[in-house]
Amino acid sequence: MNAVETKNLTYKYSVGTPFETTAVDDVNVTIEKGEFVGIIGHTGSGKSTLIQHLNGLLKQTSGDVIINGRNIWSKDVNIRDIRFEVGLVFQYSEHQLFEETVYKDIAFGPKNMDLSPEEVDKRVREAAASMGITDDMLERSPFDLSGGQKRRVALAGVIAMEPQILILDEPAAGLDPIGRDTVLEKISEYHKNSGTTILLVSHSMEDIVKYAGKVLVMNRGRLFCYESVDNVFSKSKEIQMIGLDVPQITRLSLMLKEHGVDLGDDIYTIERAKQRLIEQIKGKQEC
Repeated sequence: MNAVETKNLTYKYSVGTPFETTAVDDVNVTIEKGEFVGIIGHTGSGKSTLIQHLNGLLKQTSGDVIINGRNIWSKDVNIRDIRFEVGLVFQYSEHQLFEETVYKDIAFGPKNMDLSPEEVDKRVREAAASMGITDDMLERSPFDLSGGQKRRVALAGVIAMEPQILILDEPAAGLDPIGRDTVLEKISEYHKNSGTTILLVSHSMEDIVKYAGKVLVMNRGRLFCYESVDNVFSKSKEIQMIGLDVPQITRLSLMLKEHGVDLGDDIYTIERAKQRLIEQIKGKQEC
């Protein structure tokens, strides 16, 4: 069974007014369970609007959204249940923290699921551990923590509800390099340990190629492509033409190609570029 499927998904703002705008236009995509998908697109491409459909925050103008085999707007489906199945974490999620202690903040979601106190406690501690939040931090005020720690507390609050699908909208935005790396590494570890389907929206191509297995590219409300990382970044020139950046090493590879050094069209990591350069050097030495 697929985790996410959209069929001819279209969403329009301000329908019937002079300001009517199509934000998502006839998007068809299928995401399998357990995948780690990167979502990229220029500002206004429709990526944020798209993800808000996946747990029912927005209702499509036309088309269908299917989560774990169920059309989320069918009469026999409780949208509240879908929102527990699909966890959505917005940018600067720490702004949603409000409780007296870290423990209470993480526990807020599970408590609203009508779970037993024992189950709530179990989930809080497991979610906290997955985000690197120690037991002594649980009794502290979330407002006494660093920016990166607050972000991880907010993530733990969603993870504690044990969503089958976790959607992250720029989860490391605004953090310093150490905090950014910590948050993303914890998300990656959580994916490996839990098998949860993860959708990561990011403007950082380096982050996408480091963590994602597939990449979904949006352009002007439409699906530009949804393929493996290799296939997507083999379209580097097309990606740049629609206003997106590519990893620095990819840009360097394209520049080298223009000067007669062809490393291939699938260079998006330093390690791969290094290996191709070594191969070329060895080949010339053997000649």
